[in-house]
Amino acid sequence: MRNDGRQDRAGWRQLDDLAAENSWNAFDELYRFRPGVSPSTWPAIHEPAPSITFDLSTIPDGAPRAAAARAINNEARRCFIWALAGEPMVVLDWQHPTWSFSPTDEASNLEYDSPFSHYPAVFPDGDYYAFLTTDLREGTFGHPWERTLCVMGDRLIRTLGASLSTWLPSVRIDGRAIDQTSSPTAP
Repeated sequence: MRNDGRQDRAGWRQLDDLAAENSWNAFDELYRFRPGVSPSTWPAIHEPAPSITFDLSTIPDGAPRAAAARAINNEARRCFIWALAGEPMVVLDWQHPTWSFSPTDEASNLEYDSPFSHYPAVFPDGDYYAFLTTDLREGTFGHPWERTLCVMGDRLIRTLGASLSTWLPSVRIDGRAIDQTSSPTAP
Protein backbone atom coordinates (compact mmCIF):
# COMPACT_ATOMS: atom_id res chain seq x y z
CA MET A 1 0.00 0.00 0.00
CA ARG A 2 1.43 3.35 -1.00
CA ASN A 3 1.53 6.09 1.60
CA ASP A 4 1.22 9.40 -0.21
CA GLY A 5 1.13 11.90 2.68
CA ARG A 6 -2.52 12.76 2.05
CA GLN A 7 -4.70 14.36 4.70
CA ASP A 8 -8.35 13.41 4.47
CA ARG A 9 -9.52 14.84 7.74
CA ALA A 10 -8.33 17.54 10.12
CA GLY A 11 -5.71 16.19 12.48
CA TRP A 12 -4.75 13.16 10.36
CA ARG A 13 -1.86 13.02 7.87
CA GLN A 14 -0.79 9.78 6.27
CA LEU A 15 2.97 9.30 6.55
CA ASP A 16 5.02 8.57 3.45
CA ASP A 17 6.62 5.14 3.08
CA LEU A 18 10.00 6.10 4.57
CA ALA A 19 8.50 7.85 7.61
CA ALA A 20 6.13 4.91 8.17
CA GLU A 21 8.99 2.41 7.95
CA ASN A 22 11.10 4.48 10.35
CA SER A 23 8.22 4.69 12.84
CA TRP A 24 7.62 0.93 12.72
CA ASN A 25 11.34 0.17 13.05
CA ALA A 26 11.62 2.41 16.12
CA PHE A 27 8.48 0.84 17.62
CA ASP A 28 9.79 -2.68 16.97
CA GLU A 29 13.13 -1.82 18.55
CA LEU A 30 11.60 -0.24 21.65
CA TYR A 31 8.69 -2.62 22.23
CA ARG A 32 9.81 -5.83 20.46
CA PHE A 33 6.48 -6.15 18.65
CA ARG A 34 5.53 -9.77 17.90
CA PRO A 35 2.06 -10.20 16.43
CA GLY A 36 0.23 -13.45 17.02
CA VAL A 37 -3.18 -14.95 17.66
CA SER A 38 -1.93 -17.60 20.10
CA PRO A 39 -1.87 -16.85 23.84
CA SER A 40 1.70 -18.17 23.88
CA THR A 41 2.74 -15.04 21.93
CA TRP A 42 1.01 -12.57 24.27
CA PRO A 43 1.49 -9.83 25.17
CA ALA A 44 2.49 -8.67 21.69
CA ILE A 45 4.84 -5.99 23.01
CA HIS A 46 7.28 -5.58 25.84
CA GLU A 47 5.03 -3.50 28.08
CA PRO A 48 7.11 -0.74 29.66
CA ALA A 49 7.19 0.75 33.12
CA PRO A 50 5.04 2.61 33.74
CA SER A 51 2.09 0.97 32.05
CA ILE A 52 -1.24 -0.59 32.89
CA THR A 53 -3.00 -3.10 30.66
CA PHE A 54 -6.78 -3.41 30.74
CA ASP A 55 -8.86 -6.50 29.95
CA LEU A 56 -11.38 -5.78 27.19
CA SER A 57 -12.57 -9.40 27.01
CA THR A 58 -14.94 -8.82 29.92
CA ILE A 59 -17.03 -6.45 27.79
CA PRO A 60 -20.06 -8.31 26.38
CA ASP A 61 -20.52 -8.40 22.60
CA GLY A 62 -23.25 -6.40 20.87
CA ALA A 63 -24.47 -3.06 22.15
CA PRO A 64 -22.35 -3.11 25.35
CA ARG A 65 -19.18 -3.64 23.31
CA ALA A 66 -20.09 -0.91 20.82
CA ALA A 67 -20.83 1.52 23.65
CA ALA A 68 -17.58 0.59 25.43
CA ALA A 69 -15.56 1.09 22.24
CA ARG A 70 -17.07 4.56 21.75
CA ALA A 71 -16.46 5.44 25.40
CA ILE A 72 -12.82 4.30 25.29
CA ASN A 73 -12.13 6.10 21.99
CA ASN A 74 -13.70 9.34 23.23
CA GLU A 75 -11.98 9.20 26.62
CA ALA A 76 -8.64 8.46 24.97
CA ARG A 77 -9.00 11.47 22.70
CA ARG A 78 -9.90 13.69 25.65
CA CYS A 79 -6.86 12.45 27.60
CA PHE A 80 -4.55 12.85 24.61
CA ILE A 81 -5.62 16.50 24.40
CA TRP A 82 -5.54 17.31 28.12
CA ALA A 83 -2.67 15.19 29.39
CA LEU A 84 -0.38 15.47 26.39
CA ALA A 85 -1.08 19.18 25.91
CA GLY A 86 -1.68 18.94 22.19
CA GLU A 87 1.48 16.98 21.36
CA PRO A 88 1.39 15.36 17.95
CA MET A 89 1.21 11.59 17.88
CA VAL A 90 2.13 8.77 15.54
CA VAL A 91 -0.54 6.14 14.90
CA LEU A 92 0.57 2.66 13.92
CA ASP A 93 -2.04 0.40 12.36
CA TRP A 94 -0.48 -2.97 11.58
CA GLN A 95 -0.59 -3.82 7.85
CA HIS A 96 -2.22 -0.45 7.07
CA PRO A 97 -1.07 3.16 6.61
CA THR A 98 0.82 4.92 9.40
CA TRP A 99 -0.40 8.35 10.45
CA SER A 100 0.67 11.56 12.08
CA PHE A 101 -2.19 12.54 14.37
CA SER A 102 -3.04 15.78 16.13
CA PRO A 103 -5.83 15.10 18.63
CA THR A 104 -6.29 18.85 19.18
CA ASP A 105 -6.69 19.63 15.48
CA GLU A 106 -9.07 16.72 15.01
CA ALA A 107 -11.24 17.69 17.99
CA SER A 108 -11.31 21.35 16.94
CA ASN A 109 -12.69 20.40 13.54
CA LEU A 110 -14.70 17.30 14.37
CA GLU A 111 -17.91 17.07 12.37
CA TYR A 112 -18.44 13.35 12.76
CA ASP A 113 -20.27 11.15 15.24
CA SER A 114 -17.21 9.01 15.89
CA PRO A 115 -13.79 10.50 16.59
CA PHE A 116 -12.07 7.69 14.70
CA SER A 117 -14.60 6.89 11.96
CA HIS A 118 -12.69 5.26 9.07
CA TYR A 119 -9.37 5.82 10.85
CA PRO A 120 -7.47 3.72 13.36
CA ALA A 121 -9.12 3.68 16.79
CA VAL A 122 -7.72 3.22 20.27
CA PHE A 123 -10.14 0.35 20.89
CA PRO A 124 -8.72 -2.63 18.96
CA ASP A 125 -11.35 -3.94 16.54
CA GLY A 126 -9.41 -6.52 14.58
CA ASP A 127 -6.09 -4.73 14.10
CA TYR A 128 -3.18 -3.83 16.35
CA TYR A 129 -3.34 -0.08 17.00
CA ALA A 130 -0.72 2.06 18.71
CA PHE A 131 -1.27 5.76 19.44
CA LEU A 132 2.07 7.14 20.64
CA THR A 133 3.82 10.41 21.30
CA THR A 134 6.45 11.07 18.66
CA ASP A 135 9.19 9.79 21.00
CA LEU A 136 7.09 6.57 21.35
CA ARG A 137 7.28 6.72 25.17
CA GLU A 138 3.64 7.44 25.98
CA GLY A 139 0.42 6.26 24.44
CA THR A 140 -1.74 3.20 23.98
CA PHE A 141 -1.38 -0.21 22.37
CA GLY A 142 -4.48 -2.21 21.52
CA HIS A 143 -4.24 -5.99 21.05
CA PRO A 144 -7.21 -7.37 19.07
CA TRP A 145 -6.71 -11.06 19.87
CA GLU A 146 -5.77 -10.81 23.53
CA ARG A 147 -8.49 -8.16 23.81
CA THR A 148 -6.39 -5.79 25.87
CA LEU A 149 -5.46 -2.14 25.89
CA CYS A 150 -2.09 -1.08 27.32
CA VAL A 151 -1.84 2.53 28.54
CA MET A 152 1.76 3.73 28.74
CA GLY A 153 3.43 6.70 30.40
CA ASP A 154 2.82 8.67 33.58
CA ARG A 155 0.58 11.35 32.06
CA LEU A 156 -1.78 8.89 30.40
CA ILE A 157 -1.84 6.51 33.35
CA ARG A 158 -2.93 9.41 35.58
CA THR A 159 -5.74 10.33 33.19
CA LEU A 160 -6.84 7.58 30.80
CA GLY A 161 -5.63 4.80 33.09
CA ALA A 162 -7.45 6.29 36.08
CA SER A 163 -10.67 6.65 34.09
CA LEU A 164 -10.60 3.15 32.60
CA SER A 165 -9.74 1.57 35.95
CA THR A 166 -13.16 2.62 37.27
CA TRP A 167 -14.89 0.10 35.00
CA LEU A 168 -12.33 -2.23 33.39
CA PRO A 169 -10.23 -4.88 35.12
CA SER A 170 -6.45 -4.69 34.83
CA VAL A 171 -4.41 -7.70 33.76
CA ARG A 172 -0.87 -6.29 33.97
CA ILE A 173 0.99 -3.41 35.55
CA ASP A 174 4.41 -2.54 34.13
CA GLY A 175 4.17 -5.74 32.07
CA ARG A 176 3.69 -8.02 35.09
CA ALA A 177 0.51 -10.03 35.67
CA ILE A 178 -1.59 -8.90 38.61
CA ASP A 179 -4.01 -10.69 40.91
CA GLN A 180 -7.41 -10.55 39.19
CA THR A 181 -9.30 -10.62 42.49
CA SER A 182 -8.22 -7.04 43.24
CA SER A 183 -9.47 -5.54 39.95
CA PRO A 184 -12.88 -3.95 39.44
CA THR A 185 -15.23 -5.71 37.06
CA ALA A 186 -17.11 -4.25 34.16
CA PRO A 187 -20.76 -3.47 34.87
